[in-house]
Amino acid sequence: MNERVLSAGGNVPVEAGGVRVDVSWAEGPDVDVSAVLVAGDGKVRGDGDFVFYNQPRHASGAVTHRGRTGDGAGVVTERVEVDLRAVEPGVERIVLAASVDGGVFGQVRGLSLRLVDAGTQAGLARFDVAAGPETVLIGGELYRRGGQWKFRAVGQGYASGLAGLAADFGVTVEEEAPPRPVPVPVPSMEKEEERLPPEMRERLSLRKRQVAVSLEKHGAAGLVARVVLVLDASGSMTGLYARGVVADVVERMVAVATQLDDDGAMQAWTFASNPARLPDLRVGELPQWLRHVRVGQLGGLFGRRRRREPLPGGEVDMKAVGIGNEEQKVIAEVREYVRRNPAAVPTLVLFFSDGGVYRNTDIERELRAAVEEPLFWQFVGLGRSDYGVLQRFDELPGRRVDNVGFFAVDDIGSLPDADLYDRLLSQFPRWVTAARQAGILA
Repeated sequence: MNERVLSAGGNVPVEAGGVRVDVSWAEGPDVDVSAVLVAGDGKVRGDGDFVFYNQPRHASGAVTHRGRTGDGAGVVTERVEVDLRAVEPGVERIVLAASVDGGVFGQVRGLSLRLVDAGTQAGLARFDVAAGPETVLIGGELYRRGGQWKFRAVGQGYASGLAGLAADFGVTVEEEAPPRPVPVPVPSMEKEEERLPPEMRERLSLRKRQVAVSLEKHGAAGLVARVVLVLDASGSMTGLYARGVVADVVERMVAVATQLDDDGAMQAWTFASNPARLPDLRVGELPQWLRHVRVGQLGGLFGRRRRREPLPGGEVDMKAVGIGNEEQKVIAEVREYVRRNPAAVPTLVLFFSDGGVYRNTDIERELRAAVEEPLFWQFVGLGRSDYGVLQRFDELPGRRVDNVGFFAVDDIGSLPDADLYDRLLSQFPRWVTAARQAGILA
């Protein structure tokens, strides 16, 4: 198996019976690595579920802190080994955390996490961690999903110190004890949904059921896929953002991700003259994440830029995104992301635009090149406009499989959920079947 390079939020299945986690850094403040065994309630079952340099072996033998080594050139590596076969049934996640001594992680250079097969010593995944003011950081986690172990890159933490984190996980911290890095909770899907406001949670529950019905209708019950969201932010979209139409679309697409994606998260982009990557969208963060959508109102372009509170992962500078229509650029960027972050499941791209397409030759070139790639492009037109090659692509010959779907609606807000999901998910299952027959999907 080739070593996968992950970005934050990416995941990979783990088939090895045991793994080693190597956390390495080149220079800066000292780093201490730890592991926390987390039960289904999001808490440790006792202080023994915390494995670190002063408590290097879990009672079950499943997790062992192996200390650190240096390569003689300044790179330090601290290791934790996990025997997945020995993990007790009551443990759902093993969170891999680190704390920094006398500084913040933004001062640590070359910080990376590498997952290695403990038997063959083959690299399974690598995650280069970018950080700032955090003093406790979660590099990643091993978690059970459908009877199989998986690894997820996280790359998030706290800048506020240890006490609040310890309380979240139920770890006892003594005032005189050495600092204990304790991870940021990464809730299960159910716990993620519990974080939503009641009305939003009720809407999501109804929409999830409708998505399931649509998938079953198209012979795709149980289908798993990575879901990517792309939102047009060109100048003509201003009214749709201002009226909340785009925010409503995002909320409705979360139901698709929770049914299809194994961790319910969506990678997301916005685009106009240029593309921009948005923070990954997780279910429990939906109300806060929708603030990213509102930057599409373009107030920073034509009027006085309003001061906003910083958002996790940073707010997109809409001046850099511009106001034009350059779909081919964001298509190319999503393709590059999928190439660099391969998944064991197909990728569904949900692409929303109000048209004005004119880079037809460039767009067609990108979509034709993507035919042999494991992703399906579902374009949705928001209103009456010229969608150019996006609308005509189904008619274009010379492709082994039809990797593009398109439909347009005058008023997507008035389209019932049942109709929206039926139209959204009608072609994707057919493509999955055809792509498997053609050898594009395993």
